[in-house]
Amino acid sequence: MGYYKLKKGDSGKYHWNLHAGNHEIILTSESYNAKSSAENGIKSCQENSPKDERYIRKIDARGNPYFVLTAGNSEIIGKSESYTSESARDNGIESCKKNGPSTDIKDEA
Repeated sequence: MGYYKLKKGDSGKYHWNLHAGNHEIILTSESYNAKSSAENGIKSCQENSPKDERYIRKIDARGNPYFVLTAGNSEIIGKSESYTSESARDNGIESCKKNGPSTDIKDEA
């Protein structure tokens, strides 16, 4: 099962990554001013990641597929890396659905 890694950056802001069981990053959050806000972002990911309708499938400026996970209010929870194909992106979404509900949080903040 996957896990979250919560960190505080050099800028003093907090962010988290959702990792798969193989330690690959699946989803990266925005930066937050407060640790509690980052923790709320993790909770939102846990709740929304299993729902297919919360994913927006996109193509970046270089033509590479990626996805964003959104909350019920359409706010972006996190963004994926760029993938080499739409099928790879779709596999990333499936991994996010599977690993997102994890309650394992590695707090490095």
